[in-house]
Amino acid sequence: MRWQLRLRAAERGVFTAVEMRRLLAAAGLQVSAGKMSALWSTTVAPVSVRLDDLEVICRVLGCDAAGLLALDCVPAPPARPAPRLLPVPAVDGIGEVGAWSGGPAMVRGAGGVRPSLPPV
Repeated sequence: MRWQLRLRAAERGVFTAVEMRRLLAAAGLQVSAGKMSALWSTTVAPVSVRLDDLEVICRVLGCDAAGLLALDCVPAPPARPAPRLLPVPAVDGIGEVGAWSGGPAMVRGAGGVRPSLPPV
């Protein structure tokens, strides 16, 4: 999420944290200088904002919560390709052995397909 308080404030003609703090105080929200600094920051979005405080901020700026919070469109990680069976030559007459790329080895024999045993 991206916090856009300064952008919305600038659209209303408010360009400093001190001005914004004064407007919030006039609307009934007393904000400390440290909290205002955290809300005003463009480098780090606030970790949390009380809903009551958010309501007052939105009322003062004439916007809704969606105007203050913008979703960063982060591309989804690429999908992993499906594992495929890699043929491996038969060993000691057990039957055909196949290994899954990225998974355990599987043995095909008279009893069907079963996981191969770990080395002893």
